[in-house]
Amino acid sequence: MAHTVHLWGRISSLNVRKVVWAAQELDMAFQRTDAGMSYGITRTPDYLDKNPNALVPMMEDGDFVLWESNVIVRYLCARYGADLGLYPEDLQPRFDAERWMDWQQTTFNRAGGQAFLQLVRTAPEARQPALVQASVAETEPLLALLDAHLAQHAYMGGDAFGMADIPLGCEMHRWWGMRSAQFDACGVARQEIQAFPHLQRWFGQLQQRPATRGVLDITLS
Repeated sequence: MAHTVHLWGRISSLNVRKVVWAAQELDMAFQRTDAGMSYGITRTPDYLDKNPNALVPMMEDGDFVLWESNVIVRYLCARYGADLGLYPEDLQPRFDAERWMDWQQTTFNRAGGQAFLQLVRTAPEARQPALVQASVAETEPLLALLDAHLAQHAYMGGDAFGMADIPLGCEMHRWWGMRSAQFDACGVARQEIQAFPHLQRWFGQLQQRPATRGVLDITLS
């Protein structure tokens, strides 16, 4: 009997949303268990034995255990989506996609992280506007970089949707999901979505994909 892939992690996590989107894009059977933050589980002996980082997401595919969100996305696309073209067979387009996926984690996510923590996960009276302003100043050049790239390409990897669009789409959902009112309350100005027309067009395309339901249409928390 075929087994079902088991994903661990709360949907409020950007990194968990990536993996859920990938699984839904592949139309594969999977089970997800809430874990992390208020749900706990990640510090239990069994979980730590499988994922010593005590973070989410974690994936179990039979006896195979994998953690790190972008790696899980790559694995799922390679194993279960070979006929969909999400994981390129040719090395150059494959590593081009992986480059953008790594950039999302090492550069884009880090730049916008403080704004998210301050505006979404910090009580209004405890917010530090200077941290939000620094995050905006660091993020907006990256949005311009993406906009310039997408002026030449329909998707991150070219003419077709691919695995690189998933983590970057989740990152954009988080950035644009932080309401202007929240920035205004901290006295921080940021460029609106209209300032990046190619990025806006690309993100709109992603939102139309059925597999993004429950991923790109949820409120940040």
